Amino acid sequence: MLKEVASQIFQAGGIDRPLITKRRSRMCVGIRASHRYLLPGGVVLNVSSSGATYFMEPKDAIDLNNLEVRLSSSEKAEESAILSMLASEIANSESDISNLLDKIMEIDLAFARAAYAQWMNGVCPIFRLDCFEGCDSNVDSDILDPQEDDSLNVNIVGIQHPLLLESSLEIISDNLALRSGNAVKFGDGNGEMATKYTSHSISDFPVPVDFKIGRGTRVVVISGPNTGGKTASMKTLGLASLMSKAGMYLPAKNNPKLPWFDLILADIGDHQSLEQNLSTFSGHISRICKILEVATTQSLVLIDEIGGGTDPSEGVALSATILQYLKDRVNLAVVTTHYADLSSLKEKDTCFDNAAMEFSLETLQPTYRILWGCTGDSNALSIAQSIGFDRNIIDRAQEWVEKFKPEQQQERRGMLYQSLLEERNRLKVQAGKAASIHAEIMSVYNEIHGEAEDLDRREKELILKETQQVQQELVDAKSQMESLIQKFEKQLRNSGRDKLNSLIKETESAIASIVKAHTLADHFNEADQTSYTPQIGEQVRVKGLGGKLATVVESLGDDETILVQYGKVKVRVKRSNIVAIPSNAKNVVTSSSIHQGRQSRRNGEYRVNVDNKSDDDISYGPVVQTSKNTVDLRGMRVEEASIHLEMTINSSRPYSVLFVIHGTGTGAVKECALEILQNHPRITNHEPESPMNYGCTIAYVK
Repeated sequence: MLKEVASQIFQAGGIDRPLITKRRSRMCVGIRASHRYLLPGGVVLNVSSSGATYFMEPKDAIDLNNLEVRLSSSEKAEESAILSMLASEIANSESDISNLLDKIMEIDLAFARAAYAQWMNGVCPIFRLDCFEGCDSNVDSDILDPQEDDSLNVNIVGIQHPLLLESSLEIISDNLALRSGNAVKFGDGNGEMATKYTSHSISDFPVPVDFKIGRGTRVVVISGPNTGGKTASMKTLGLASLMSKAGMYLPAKNNPKLPWFDLILADIGDHQSLEQNLSTFSGHISRICKILEVATTQSLVLIDEIGGGTDPSEGVALSATILQYLKDRVNLAVVTTHYADLSSLKEKDTCFDNAAMEFSLETLQPTYRILWGCTGDSNALSIAQSIGFDRNIIDRAQEWVEKFKPEQQQERRGMLYQSLLEERNRLKVQAGKAASIHAEIMSVYNEIHGEAEDLDRREKELILKETQQVQQELVDAKSQMESLIQKFEKQLRNSGRDKLNSLIKETESAIASIVKAHTLADHFNEADQTSYTPQIGEQVRVKGLGGKLATVVESLGDDETILVQYGKVKVRVKRSNIVAIPSNAKNVVTSSSIHQGRQSRRNGEYRVNVDNKSDDDISYGPVVQTSKNTVDLRGMRVEEASIHLEMTINSSRPYSVLFVIHGTGTGAVKECALEILQNHPRITNHEPESPMNYGCTIAYVK
């Protein structure tokens, strides 16, 4: 019916080709949207993605589609009923099916073990009888040793590492196919050469090792060279124990005999972890701690490089204590180490035994064989030499080895003890000298600090005295001028006109003498100043100290600098910054200056070398730090420090010195302070921090 409808639509131009499809589980036909009128009463089930095609169910197909939906639902219900019945029958047989699956798995595992044993030419291990005391009596007697040797707890001969053997067998299997043709060609026709090649390769790699551990031994300490096979041998024993418990054959000779270990606990490799905050040593210790918690008297414990990753003396002590603890709480513990002291435990306790990895002194290569009852050397220098290490470094290391030998250790300890005593006495003397110097420096600092705090007051007093002296000189000059004028007027009345010129000249000369007598020596020209050389003990004015009076204590040096003393402070200044004082003022010395000189001679001298930063026209006060000219920005944020420094600069006196303490820290406050000092209009210059002023910058305010 739908084919007929689709053909009619196609003939009417309602579709490119007849189309019958299924939408929403109902059969329908395709028709253009513009020709949907061709199906009156039809139902639109779906529309194409472009909207150009409608999928419509014709009116005559509605009942047929309804019937199909009902029949399909009935069919699904019948299928569900059949599946439910079958599921119920399977559920009733669940135990039988599970048992069958278990048996199939046992058979599959047995065949897998057999195939693996045949592939590696393995032998069946035998467990000791005393290991099954208290266990079920239905243990397979084939795995027990009826004629066990009471002298050995573990007796495994010629066992190869299973994983290394597996990789070796895979290589042999790949090469065997290539060589088998040649073997038949050149051999006896039966592939005998290939068999010989296979046997020879298996015996060569990996190297077979023997395990001979006595009944009374609880701890085995394996020593020997680096890369000598200690860890690989220990892993071989652990894998052999696990494979034996799993019913697998071992790649060994004869019939290996070993106990039944309930747990095989191992600490092998580096367990450091950044995520768990574990170093190499703490990773080892954390695993050993867990091993000690779960170990029983039937357990096998394997520890690689016990006590490594820390101070050798503490590592030996901790390792020995752990081994002493394990000997009474486990069946067998096997550890590897480079500590010779652990190998000596055998001499004190029969529960300990030693083993060493063999090392060939002829080839300087390890043989990977275990020598039971022996102690091995690390042979680190020989192995390094065989690898191709620098010969000079190895020779130097050999000299250190000779120094560390036991017979020389006592002598070295005595020499070290004596040197430590001498060093202690020397440091004690230096500490006393340092304390004395510190006390002296603090005393001088306190005196200078006190003098600096009182500097403003003394400056005002000196200015007041100088002002009074100038006023007195003005009064004297005025009095002399008045007397001279009165004398001139008197002579003028008594003299004739012919003496008038001489009288005027005489009076002008007298006035010039008075003016010269009361004028400071600032009339020195540049030639006089450059040729002027002050003498020791002479008083001069220093521009860098604000024109203050200072005393010359050291003559002119080769660097054109002169050492002067101002109070307690001695300052080395340039020759161009020294101004001579008039001869009539050299004897005028204030009482405070005399007091400062005497005080400096009583309390010692404090010498400072400074570099005058002011120019010839601007004079600043003395560069002495006080609480008034210091701003401390430490501990402030950048914005707070910026505002505080700006306010301090704006409120500073003209031609003063400002000490800005910004510290070090992250450097943000320092950068902000330096930027302000460079750009502020009142700052003419600033000195960067120095070793004597670390974290402090000196600024000059105009």
